[in-house]
Amino acid sequence: MKSAIFEKAGQMTVKDVEKPTIEKPDDVIIKVVRACVCGSDLWSYRGFEEKEANSTNNGHEAIGIVAEVGSEITTVKPGDFVIAPFTHGCGHCPACLAGFDGDCQDHDDNFSRGNQAEYVRFQHGQWALVKIPGKPEDYSEGMLKSLLTLADVMATGYHAARVANVKAGDTVVVMGDGAVGQCGIIAAKLLGATKIISTSRHEDREQLAKTFGATDNVAERGDEGVQKILELTNGFGADAVLECVGTGLSFETAMQAGRPGTIVGRVGLPHGEEQDLKESFEKNISLAGGPASVTTYDKELLLKAVLDGKINPGLVFTKSFTLDEINDAYQEMADRKVIKSFVKIS
Repeated sequence: MKSAIFEKAGQMTVKDVEKPTIEKPDDVIIKVVRACVCGSDLWSYRGFEEKEANSTNNGHEAIGIVAEVGSEITTVKPGDFVIAPFTHGCGHCPACLAGFDGDCQDHDDNFSRGNQAEYVRFQHGQWALVKIPGKPEDYSEGMLKSLLTLADVMATGYHAARVANVKAGDTVVVMGDGAVGQCGIIAAKLLGATKIISTSRHEDREQLAKTFGATDNVAERGDEGVQKILELTNGFGADAVLECVGTGLSFETAMQAGRPGTIVGRVGLPHGEEQDLKESFEKNISLAGGPASVTTYDKELLLKAVLDGKINPGLVFTKSFTLDEINDAYQEMADRKVIKSFVKIS
């Protein structure tokens, strides 16, 4: 089968590799229909994170058809159309029961990889996979895009809003204009926020944010950006802040953008700089967040919201590629020509 391979920083290739097989009783082999590139995939591609040469791709988002199941799998069967979340919860440990399946306590290996390929071995598939009604051919390409966001970015954006306790009438600031930040805007609106401040410096991303529900935008950074946010919130600060980047500057702004008592919903994986928590103590600001509860959110409300047309997160995919074009898919995201790359596999 074909699979994307990380050759070195700045170079992804496609090679013929052995098709995965069932190795454990709770494995599921999935024929990938659509995959994509995540912002976190770019860290090694851009040389910001070490990764072994000629290694499996970091892809962790997919929708596809179940091809084969292990002996312990009873919830899906060959032929089922499924979302393959980037997290692999069990559904019954204390963390999963509390709604934090992104931190499942029963599974040592809780995250996907290698999904930019024709087939993937999905581990711990009994509870984590999310069935989609019908078959891929029943859906438009636009709907397939929205369904694919439910493997990660839409659930991650929702996680930021959920743990930040966004509620009806709130003013929310969203740090980040990538796919997760855009989905955070969708989530904030879905939860009833009435004023949503995006933070984009790119016209196309600012316009998409407005499409999703942003009412204002602050392009400035640092102290100037904080001042603009305060001006938009009558000098008090936001009721909730969604930090969807992970950089030191984004985190610092998030800590200053909220009013006292704010919860910062943090889904941007911290990287690069150490982050000072003194601000949180002085302003009674709480931090929450981590890996998204993908399966929980998809099953509870996000899949239905997509199928009912209530949300359209697939708009974050601004260009499509084939698997053979995987290096272009990475490079155009790295160059910020594309918000999120959509990869047609089969």
